[in-house]
Amino acid sequence: MLLGTHRVAATENPNCNRLYLRKQTKRSTPLTANENRVRARFTAVAAAVKARMNSLSTISSDQAAFAAQKDLADGRTTFKAYLWKVCGEEYDAQHPQS
Repeated sequence: MLLGTHRVAATENPNCNRLYLRKQTKRSTPLTANENRVRARFTAVAAAVKARMNSLSTISSDQAAFAAQKDLADGRTTFKAYLWKVCGEEYDAQHPQS
């Protein structure tokens, strides 16, 4: 059984349609080292974004920096996307690829 939905949210991705499979599928190959690295990065950056959004000590400076960059050609158009960019860059600086 397939379930299709249309998501309406603050996002930069124009593709807001999702398709879900009801039947459980099993992966045929084990996770690669790159997939594990990407999953670890996503988990760490998501936690950093959540913490930064709730941090009263950085929220005003983050909002000012977001407002300053959002109208630039390569600026992020949503606050959450801006925080993902900032936290992702911080993570990448602390964890260089080997």
